[in-house]
Amino acid sequence: MSIWKRPGQDTWSYDFTVRGHRYSGNTGATSKREAERTEARLKEDARAQARKQAGQSALGLTIGAAVSRYWLETGQHHANADSTLTDLAWLERHFGKTRLLASITNQDVAAMVASRRADKVAPATVNRTATARLRAVMTRARDLWDEPVPRITWKNHMLREPQEVIRELTADEQTTLFDALAPGYRELARFSLLSGCRMAECLDLEWRHIDWHGEYIVITGKGDKTRHVPLSAALRALLWPLPRAHARVFTHIIRRGSANHRRGDVAPVEEEALNSHFARGCKKAKVIGFRFHDLRHTFATRFLRATGDMRALQLILGHSSIETTMRYAHVTAADAKRRMDAMSAATITTESSTGDSADASKRMK
Repeated sequence: MSIWKRPGQDTWSYDFTVRGHRYSGNTGATSKREAERTEARLKEDARAQARKQAGQSALGLTIGAAVSRYWLETGQHHANADSTLTDLAWLERHFGKTRLLASITNQDVAAMVASRRADKVAPATVNRTATARLRAVMTRARDLWDEPVPRITWKNHMLREPQEVIRELTADEQTTLFDALAPGYRELARFSLLSGCRMAECLDLEWRHIDWHGEYIVITGKGDKTRHVPLSAALRALLWPLPRAHARVFTHIIRRGSANHRRGDVAPVEEEALNSHFARGCKKAKVIGFRFHDLRHTFATRFLRATGDMRALQLILGHSSIETTMRYAHVTAADAKRRMDAMSAATITTESSTGDSADASKRMK
């Protein structure tokens, strides 16, 4: 309890904060126990008043009010705001707008995960769009809104995600695939291959994010985290000749008119069009089992093979944990094995040659 006695006074004073508002004064109590009870009552009154002003139930925040507030304060500012809004809407439908946030239990979270999985959604998607999203809302409610949020053991509700297969583009596949991609799409794919950027990071790249003199590119990735990707000579050669017809870097010429664009207009490449065009390009080039995200994997594999610098790769890819980057450790391990095999073969050859010479000397004697 935040109570104390001011110098020269017999009564106890209080000082506490509720939802950013500070409350202080004198309890009028001469005993510490009575002062604590008075402060607790004043704090509860302050919370009730804050809920009333926010239009909430005296019992706490509802799901509908919580997701709305989360969206206004942080969700709408996410790089993938559309996805955030979709996730929040799903949570609201699942629990109901009037359900109290404070009433959600571990059993409710487990039922939510089961419901999401019943829609045949991949474990990683369930973790990201349901469990992690609800945790973000409830954590903000507890830490910033002073809501009585129950204790949830979130780690027990996270589904095991299958180990992602790292697919590397071969040199021959690279040539045939890029030949199959149309202008605009080809440059975007090459940028991912040379920088290790994710699809969304490529699509959202704007000219203002490129510092030609500082030789770096400002990339905003997952969780709105910003990193600097070095502007290598290859990236400069790729980006510099591109037309500056739009704020976004990667554009294409509209071949068929629509409600939004006329034929011949220059428009930024969009995710849906990129996905379908890239899939057609892979099919035409006969590159099997390859996704756009595998361009990022190819970059990481090649970078690590060339440099062996795991820490630098972590910074370029924007991984928050080195353990994530360690997925590519197989590259250095495989290269080390090839070098050891080559060394062993050379050693055996040398020993064999030395042994033959010694036998020949004995025979001569």
